Amino acid sequence: MSLLVDLATPIAMGILLGGLYSIIALGLSLVFGVVKEINIAHGDFVILGSYFGYVAMTVIGIDPILSLIIGIPLFFGIGFAIQKYLLNRAFRISMDATLIIAFGISIILQNTYQLVWTALSRGLTTSYALESFSVGPIHVPLVYLLDLIVAIVVMFFLREFLRRTYLGMAIRAAAQDWKAAQLMGISTNRVYAVTFGIGTALAAIAGVFLGLTFPFTPVSGMPFLIIALGVVVLGGLGSIAGTLVAGMAFGLAQTLGGYFFGVTAQMLVAYMMVLVVLTVIPRGIFR
Repeated sequence: MSLLVDLATPIAMGILLGGLYSIIALGLSLVFGVVKEINIAHGDFVILGSYFGYVAMTVIGIDPILSLIIGIPLFFGIGFAIQKYLLNRAFRISMDATLIIAFGISIILQNTYQLVWTALSRGLTTSYALESFSVGPIHVPLVYLLDLIVAIVVMFFLREFLRRTYLGMAIRAAAQDWKAAQLMGISTNRVYAVTFGIGTALAAIAGVFLGLTFPFTPVSGMPFLIIALGVVVLGGLGSIAGTLVAGMAFGLAQTLGGYFFGVTAQMLVAYMMVLVVLTVIPRGIFR
């Protein structure tokens, strides 16, 4: 009984933390599911979202979450332009070309962050980011709950957008068979640009809530990219529901691994879980 009480908090924190991981992975999963590109720069776009929230909070005096009113359309435009003017052209050459360009963007972003904000660790410290709440023996930070709520809301709206709008159906058609989509009059290049723009806008949302949850540095993008890749693999490439469940599974593996084996081993346990799933179900849980 005592063990169950002790485990209550790590389990709750793992499930709630899974919301953050699923938000981080969602844009990566969407882009791969539709465009078939692995956006290596996705983690750095997430950190750009964190720095955007930081500038909005410290320079302009806007709450980081409210800054997304500006950040979401801005990041969408950035992603749309990158896919339309860079990656679409490289896509015609080879997949290797898109990987190289994405890697170059990642390096440019990291160096830009260091030049502008130095290598010091930053965080989005707000009043609610410092709050916590208790339910019986469970004690968790309030921002962890916000992570899960936002993840569910964002995934619901994304699912409805893909199901009920013409553009969403065009994205789904291009994801299933781009040649057939072109024969039906769909501009796949435009669809790919819109998809990448949505993925980058999702990175902005993920970046703000990442900054509210954890400190970040100019090089934090790569560790969170690895986490996002693990979540995408676990949930099945392109699966929205799978991304949420896999994010929770990843969060649980991390918090329970930290509880049983120590903080230094928590990520090792999470990645071992990814390895096992890849061995047993190579296409992921929901594929």
